Amino acid sequence: MKLRELKRIAQESPELQGAQLQQWLQSYLAQIGMDPNAIYQELEMASRYVDTHRDTSYSNAQMQLHSHAFFELIYCVNSCGAEYLVGPERYRLQQGDIIFVPPGVSHRPLLPENMTEPYKRYVIWLSPEFVAQYARLFPGAFPDRHTRAAMLRTAGSGWEHLGDLFRAGVRESEKEAEGWEAAVIGNTMQLLTQIRRATNEQSASPLCAEQPELLDMITTYVEENYGQPLLIGDLAKRFFVSSSTISHLFKQKLGVSFCRYVTQRRLIDAKTRIENGQRLADVAAKTGFSDYSGFYRAFRQEYGISPRQYRLLQEADARAHSEG
Repeated sequence: MKLRELKRIAQESPELQGAQLQQWLQSYLAQIGMDPNAIYQELEMASRYVDTHRDTSYSNAQMQLHSHAFFELIYCVNSCGAEYLVGPERYRLQQGDIIFVPPGVSHRPLLPENMTEPYKRYVIWLSPEFVAQYARLFPGAFPDRHTRAAMLRTAGSGWEHLGDLFRAGVRESEKEAEGWEAAVIGNTMQLLTQIRRATNEQSASPLCAEQPELLDMITTYVEENYGQPLLIGDLAKRFFVSSSTISHLFKQKLGVSFCRYVTQRRLIDAKTRIENGQRLADVAAKTGFSDYSGFYRAFRQEYGISPRQYRLLQEADARAHSEG
């Protein structure tokens, strides 16, 4: 589902706002056969180059581990005590933090159980095609390290105005005045240039991951070994804790079971491999599934379509872009 379609659906109930609107959307998506808890995994870009929007979350309900086929820039309007999991690393957020997530990298916010305010952010999606063209136009402006996730803290650095550029792009996208698509692209190019300058100055320093706790050590181990069999009992022995301790930790912090987390991580890699044209049987074997039928069931349950259907959708999307 493209983000524009989700906005159109939301506009069908203009009287609903905030948490009530999110609850209504969850119910509607379930009625049409979509998993409302996997909506961030299923959203697609509407534009060929750049999409931008504002987003608000009131709980961890929809915030499953996910990845995208595009680049994502996130600006934290407020932190609300949230943390952010990117790959195996966990960061504590502040207002003004910028998160950069390349395609195929697993990520999700970790929201506190008793939130006193919603988690708000501005989001920019960049297609690989746009990033490649930008890098060709301005060599060195988008460094080779763009294949890795990055976090930038702007508070107190003199780069707080980067938030104004995020807001400007969102306003253009929401008003849709004449030429708004070009305005969004131009604004995004300016923003990328400013972020590049900020990262080259010591005043705006990269965020450091939190000191590893048990959850971080386990997610790091999963990140490095999800292609192999992973049993909760084996990890309990490795980290000198009980299986119930691990189960409780994942339910409390991530809202999913340990087994579901491992499956989500494997499927994220599987999607990337399918997009890269690998044979489906090889994808299943390389991402830790014991057989293809188990991979097929897990993929269909998580995304609502089969691996082959997903491949056909990606091929059709690539043809549409090339013809456009």
